[in-house]
Parts: sequence; structure tokens; C-alpha cells
Amino acid sequence: MQEINTDWLSQQAAFSGVPPAQLEWFINKSSHYILNTGEELFSAGKPIEGIQVITSGKVTIFAKDGTSTSATLEAGDVTGTLPFSRMAAPTGSAVTSVTTQVMFFPSAYIREMVKDHFELTEALVHQMLSRVRNFTSLQQQNEKMIALGKLSAGLAHELNNPAAAIVRDALSLKSHLSILPESFKAVMNIRMSPEEVDIVNNILFTSLDKERPVLSLMEKMQLEEELDEWMASHGIAGNTELIETFTEFGFSATDLDNFAKYIPETSLSAVLKWISDNIITDKIVGGIGNAAQRIESLINSVKSYTHMDRGRDKEAIDIHSGIRNSVVMLGYKLRNNNVSLQENYDKQLPYIKVMVGEMNQVWTNLIDNALDAMENLPKGILNIATVRDGDYAKITITDNGPGIPSEIIPMIFDPFFTTKAIGKGTGLGLEVVRRIVQQHSGTITVDSRPGCTSFTVCLPILS
Repeated sequence: MQEINTDWLSQQAAFSGVPPAQLEWFINKSSHYILNTGEELFSAGKPIEGIQVITSGKVTIFAKDGTSTSATLEAGDVTGTLPFSRMAAPTGSAVTSVTTQVMFFPSAYIREMVKDHFELTEALVHQMLSRVRNFTSLQQQNEKMIALGKLSAGLAHELNNPAAAIVRDALSLKSHLSILPESFKAVMNIRMSPEEVDIVNNILFTSLDKERPVLSLMEKMQLEEELDEWMASHGIAGNTELIETFTEFGFSATDLDNFAKYIPETSLSAVLKWISDNIITDKIVGGIGNAAQRIESLINSVKSYTHMDRGRDKEAIDIHSGIRNSVVMLGYKLRNNNVSLQENYDKQLPYIKVMVGEMNQVWTNLIDNALDAMENLPKGILNIATVRDGDYAKITITDNGPGIPSEIIPMIFDPFFTTKAIGKGTGLGLEVVRRIVQQHSGTITVDSRPGCTSFTVCLPILS
């Protein structure tokens, strides 16, 4: 076992500047032991009854989920119960990576140390503050990574549908275009005057500009039967595809009569097939366009949400834009949790001066928490409302989840407090929310009972 003396201890950063006499007292009150590779220095939930100084070896600290590494300790590092620390028990565990020697100072002597050994106490309090600062920074980073993971998953879900639609419609268009040469032969044999062609074209594209009807099953069956009778009466065979296409776009027998007035009887089948081909092409191209617009809209929402290419200064904005962008980012979760969204916005609300990126974190945290609360409900309802209240804008986010127990409501904004399962939250979400709101000279309150939990954010209106 390595001998630990005042010379060795004074060379460690944690004890720099502590008088030798105090270091000697610290060593004499401590015990020394060896841990083999793989043994625990401490474990989650079990109290540590003193200060631990690693004198040789290496220790890995694991987060509370037991899998992710949060820190490492090497020779000279200090852990355990430090002076004035309120930590009752560690939230993670520490396991030796190699054979490790530890110096253990019992908690029973801490009161005497505080009373008689100022410099030693000061050095260890400094270690405690550094530990809190580092741990907070790490947890905040973990919180951001968790949020980023959720948003990434949501964005992947949102982009997947329009991207898949573009691929599907592109393949359909390619397949559709491959059969057009056969139709082209029939079209080349059509005998129509330029005036008749113009009339048919006008009727066709006027019809395409109309909004497609939403038909009930009964209405759809009736229209198909009507078109089938019309085509049979005009001697048009093999008309199933034509009927399906014309039904989908709401063409009636009367519409076909309008076409037939200007089309020679011998060319009627070929012209209707040509019209059907144009309708199908228009439908596929429209689908590709809509999917592309959806992707563009998502990208614009992401840019606005993350506030790309802009500084961190406050700027006057319509507060609803950030809320809507946050809803877009979490849209997949609304659908997966079977949650209906109710939006009641005060359209007359003046602009509010905020740091946009930070305020978006507030909306995302509150909406995400509300969706988590409704995860197991058969039908969740998320209500987002804004209203002017004097010189403030009041934004309320309400869910119909089970509610927050009254005994823990006073603690929900405390750092590291969480009711979520391991791996689902670090407890910094609402603490970060409150800090950001306070930075904007605002307030956040919560009111909760079973079936109704509301978080209300009040922000000063730009004068």
C-alpha cells in the first residue's frame, strides 16, 4: 500500500495551500484501504459516511441509469460527503477500473474540522462547489441531448411520410408514363378541329382546378354506377379504370356529356382515356408537390425553432410562431399518443421581446411534459391558449392527464427533481424552464388536479 503523507497530499490540487499541520490531522483521522478491479467505491442510493480521496488507481462513475459514464476519478480526486453538502446518498455508482487505493475520512470528524481547521474546510468546500458546478453542467448537457434526441426522432417521423410519398409518386409517374405510348396511337387517330380541342381542354382544366369532392361510400357507389351506365350507353368497353379516375375527381355523367358534345363518337373512348391520363398525371404531380411543400415547411419550422443564423439577443416576435413550431417538432408524439390539439390564440396579442431559441425550449419542455402525462390515456386533449392580461401575455398549456400529486408540486421546479422513470428525464427540464422565464422578467405557475394540469407562463408585453 502506498504511503500517504503531507508532502504527497499538499501536491494534489484539491489540497493546495492547506497548512501541513491540518493535512497531518486529516491523514491521522483517515483510514486507508484497497479496492480490487470491479469493486464499488459507492453505489446509488447507499449513504456515504465520509470523505473519500483516491490516492492511486482509477474509478469510473456511472449515471443513475447504470450504463452511461458520467465522470472518472483518479489519484488526488476527492468525493464522498463533503462539508456542508446536503447530499444524502449518491444518485449513481462508482466502480474501480484498476486496483485502487482510497483514503477514507469519517463524517464524524467533519464538525471538528469545520471548527478547528479553516483552510482544510475551505479547500474541501471548494471541491464541493466544483462538483456541483460540473454535475449541473453535465446534467444540463444530458437534458439537451435528450431533448435533441426527441426532436430528431420527431423530425425523422415527420420527414419520412412526405419523403416516402415523393418516392412512391415518382415511381407511379414513371410507370404511368410508360403506358402513354399506347394511348398516343389512339390520340393520333382522333379527328377534331382546333376549336373543339380548345373547348375540351378548357372543360378539362377548369374541372381540375375545382376542389376534389369528399364522397361518402354511398355517394361513391352511386356515382360509379352512374358513370358505368353512361359509358355502356356510349359503347365504351374496359372502362373500370376510367370510372375509378372520374369518380375520384367528382366527374358526373353530366360532365361527360359536356365533353361528348365536342368529340366525334368514334373518338370518344380515346379522348376520355386521354383525359383520364391527364387527370392521373396531374394527381401524381400534385402529390409530389404537396410532399415537397411539406418538407419545405418542416425545414422552415426547424430553422425558426432553432433560430439558425441569428444571434442570442432579444427580439420582438409573435409569440405564437414559436409555440406552433414547437408543436410541429412534437407532431409525431401527438399522433402516437392519440392526443387532440386545441389552440385558442389571442390574435390581437402584441409582439413580445424574447430570446427566441431559449423561449422555444420553454414551449417544447412544457408541451413534451404534457404529452408524456397523457401517454396512457385513450384520448388525450392538449389545450394551448394565449390571452392578454394587463401588461402581460399569459400562455397556458393544459393537459387532461392524471395530474401532479399535491405533495410534490412545491418541488417540481427544483434542480434534479423528476418523477419520470430512469432514462426519461434528468429533472432539469422544469428548472431550466423557470430560469429562462425569469430571465425574461416573467413568471411560471402550475395548477393541477386529476384530469386537468395547467402550466401558465406570463411574459411582459413589449411597450
